[in-house]
This record gives sequence, structure tokens and C-alpha cells, in this order.
Amino acid sequence: MPIEIVTIAEPFFGMCHVTDEAQYEVADRAIVVNVADRPIYIEGQTLAPLQSAIFANITMRDVDRAIVVERFDAHADDADLCIDVRKAWPTAFELRGEERLRGVEHYMSPKVFVGNIGLTMYHSASVPLNVGLHKDHPFCPVPGFREVHTQIVGFGKMQQCRERDPATLYLEEPMAPGMTHRPMYDDQGNYPWHQYETTTPSIFMALEILPEGAEIPKLGG
Repeated sequence: MPIEIVTIAEPFFGMCHVTDEAQYEVADRAIVVNVADRPIYIEGQTLAPLQSAIFANITMRDVDRAIVVERFDAHADDADLCIDVRKAWPTAFELRGEERLRGVEHYMSPKVFVGNIGLTMYHSASVPLNVGLHKDHPFCPVPGFREVHTQIVGFGKMQQCRERDPATLYLEEPMAPGMTHRPMYDDQGNYPWHQYETTTPSIFMALEILPEGAEIPKLGG
């Protein structure tokens, strides 16, 4: 299945999972995330693994695996878009039940797995978001779990801290539409305390990449 349509973000955004394509045309503006272990070639340049950018009117070559998000900037007003999203998506607390998410204006689309990659869209409505620092991913006990986030609408920042205290912040990456932060896990698959924080109300995509041997979680939310 070289091109798989992903519907979790409809009707707000179009998404597809592209695999094993010698060439793939991007006409209108789209965010492309390279989720393969080797580069994608574009206009004589490379898009490295777990890197993303906004492209338009280009041909991607040697596409091993990529996520393409379309219509990310096709909305007349981001505030109106976010209102519609909040009507359509439940809060993350309702679906996940994590105490750190209680009372937080953080909404999520359905989750879907394309192969070993879990895809979820999140809308963070408040500034600041205060989603809470975390570093564990208990649904994947197999070592080697990888997770990154790609900004879709609005602006945010990915923060890393030495302890479960924002005062111990040591790294912060600004997030603008089309950007994926650098991987933050070490070679043993350990994560620092981290959180996504809003600069403006925003929408981002979480990509959860399961290692070989890990079971795909049951998707109740």
C-alpha cells in the first residue's frame, strides 16, 4: 500500500502515509515528515530522518516512508478553526485519564497506527498550556520507543527539564508550522522530563514510533 489515506484529522486537514515511492508529487503546500531511516531527496537537497518542512510544487524522490499533511494553512482564521476543532475532538483527559491532563485545555483527535507509527493530532487551546512534565511511555515497555512532534498550526515550544520542575529547564525548541523538534531520547531510549508548551493556541501532531517486537496498543482513545 504505497499511499495510505489517514482520516483522523478530517475535515480539518488531509493526511497520507507514503511508502516505497520512487517519486511523489507535492503540488499545493504541505508539511512532509520523513519517518524513514534514510533521506528523502528534494530539489537536490535531502530531508533527513525525523525531519520535516513545508513544501510546494516539488517532486520528492526515493521516498521510503513519509507522512504528508495537507491543507494545514488553508483556513481563513486559525481561531475559528480551533473553535471547530474543540467541538469535534474530546479532551485528552477524557480519553487518556492522566491526572496531569485534568482541567487542561488540551484536545485530541482519534489515534491511528500506520504500521508501527501511531499518529495523533492535538489541539492546545490555552496559553500557557501547563500540560505537565513527563518522561515515561508505559504503553510501550519494549526499549527503543521513539516519539517526536510536528507543529501544524500556531506556535509552541518543546521543553526539556532536569527534574519534574519547569524551573530546571535546560533546553527549549521553538515550534512553528512545519517544524519537528529534534529527537530527545538517548541511545538507550531514555527520555528527559519534557513537555509541549504553547506560545499561541496551536495544533501539533504526535508521532509514536514503536520498536520491533512491541505490540500495537488497543485504541480505546
